Formats: sequence, C-alpha cells, structure tokens
Amino acid sequence: MVSTLDDTKRTAIATKLADMKAIQNLIISNEQMLLNACGDKEICDRIREMLNDDQKNLGVLDTVIVQYGVKAEPKQTTQELIEKAQKMMQSSELSLYEKFSQHELLKHGQVMKGLLVHKAAQVVGADIEAAITPLNTINFENRAHQEQLKGVLEILGVRELTGKDPDQGIWARVQDAVAAFSGVAGSVITQNSGMSDMTIEQIIRMDHAKANTLFMEIEGAKDPLKAQEFFGQLYKDLTAHAKAEEQVVYPAIRPYYPKTQDLYQEQAEQERMLNEIKSMSPSSPQFKEKVKQLAQMTQHHVNQEENEMFAKIRDNFSSEQQQQMATEFKAAKSKLQDQMAAMK
Repeated sequence: MVSTLDDTKRTAIATKLADMKAIQNLIISNEQMLLNACGDKEICDRIREMLNDDQKNLGVLDTVIVQYGVKAEPKQTTQELIEKAQKMMQSSELSLYEKFSQHELLKHGQVMKGLLVHKAAQVVGADIEAAITPLNTINFENRAHQEQLKGVLEILGVRELTGKDPDQGIWARVQDAVAAFSGVAGSVITQNSGMSDMTIEQIIRMDHAKANTLFMEIEGAKDPLKAQEFFGQLYKDLTAHAKAEEQVVYPAIRPYYPKTQDLYQEQAEQERMLNEIKSMSPSSPQFKEKVKQLAQMTQHHVNQEENEMFAKIRDNFSSEQQQQMATEFKAAKSKLQDQMAAMK
C-alpha cells in the first residue's frame, strides 16, 4: 500500500501519544518525589490522590495507544525534556515551591497534548476519535489537578516568602474550580472511569466499534487513496484483534462455549478476504464491493461474540478474571502491532 498524507498524520498523532505516555511516567515519578519531600498533611493527601489518578491514567494511555493501533517512539526533544526535568526535581537548588511549579507546568503541557490529539483526530478520521475517547478522562482530571496545584503553589509560595500560612480559604476556591471542571466533564469521566481496569468484553466492544467506523469511512470515501488509507488501518486492526483473540480469549472460553471453533473458522475466512482486498487497487470497481462483503461477514462474527460468547464469559469468569483477560489481550495486541510494524 502506498503511503499517503494521512498516513503521516496518523504517525504524528502516534508520536504525540508516545510523548504523553513518557510524560505521564515523569509525572508519576515527580509526585512520588514530592510526596516524600512534603511535610504538610493536607498537601500530601492531595498529592497522594493525584498520584492514584495518574497511575490509573497511565493504564488509560496504554489502552488508548493499543486501540489506536499505530505505534511510535517519543520525540527526541521530549526525551531531553524528561532528562532535564528529572535533574531539576532532584536538585537541592530548587525550593519545594519551585518544584511544584515545574510539576504544574508539566500538567498543563499534558492537558494541551491531550486536547491537541482530540482536535487532530477530528481532522484525520472518525476511527481515531473512537479509539482515543478514553483520553477525555485524562484531560479533565489533569485540568482538575492543575487547579489543586495552584492552591498548593499559593500556600507554599506565601510560606516561602513570609514564613506564615496564607488565607485557608484557598482550598474552598480550589474545590469550587474542581467541581466546575467535573461538571463540564459530566458523564465523560463517569463513562470512562476505570479504563485501566476494563474487562475483556469492554475492550473487544471498543475494537468492534472502531472496525465498524472504518467500514463506514471506506464506504463513504470518494477518493481512492482515502479509502486505501482507511482499509490499511482496518487491515492492521482486524489482524491484530483476531490473532490476540485466538491467543488469549478463545482458548479460555472454549470449555464453556462449543461454538468457539466457528469463531476460529470465521476469522480464518476474514484473514483470507483481508489479504485478497489488500492486493486490489482501491480504484477497482470490485474494491468497495469486496469490502462490503467483508463488513457483512465481520458483522455476523461480531454478533456471535457479543450476543453469545460474552454471556459465557460473564457466566464463567469473575470480574478480576475478565480484567486479567483484558490485560493479556491488550499485551498480545500490542506485541502483534509491533511485529506488523517491523514487517513494513
């Protein structure tokens, strides 16, 4: 398949997501360091809550990157920024106020990266928007963290300058601001909370929704190169999804679901059709017709999984086992995505 302008855009978004993950690890490291350096119980409690959020959000980012399906490394400038930030946070020359100030700037940068990815997704394709939806959780929580950090900075700054505590009405103002952001987030945060602890059913449903979006985008594409771009992503997504299911999900469910063999056979036929379409010109009159046939077959497969297999999983696996299966499925998908990228 030829590379298109949109391939470049998708790779650029993947790089931004990789930057976010690298910075998220730095944020977690910073908060652990600040927690050890802080002697104020109320500030420590707030940092501890942020740390819990940020550790969860690292899992959310992992989910987003796997669902997105395009891998990249952080930019060199991001890696250099991280090294510089680590040295600053370890330096004895910076006061606690100055270290918290640097941390607040990192939070701000993370918010802007997340918002930028969302805006870029709206330009490049609806399938990207579907894949990165969980970023809403990170964006809103980081924005709420910023407000709390402003309160921390006000307290530490006044203490540093005067040796006295500031007006303790600070936290009330902070809580009002946090509540306002939570109100804006509304159902988004509720809907996506716990993304790092998703069950296998939730993860597979996300894959199904993204594939359906790609089928619709191919059908609606007027430009053959655009249709080819969408099919290229569909090919990678369905291939990684199917192989990960065959490695993790189907062996586990087979003792409880006699029709598992049907699912293996359907995915073998799906692979054959994917490779047939991959060899076709997107300008060919048969291209979209073959994609339509693939979509119909895939929908039958999806219906069987969602209407029958999921019930067997819920009946025979605990919530913890379903979450563990999701973790193993994501790891298998990520490894397969890396292997496909290396074969390019």
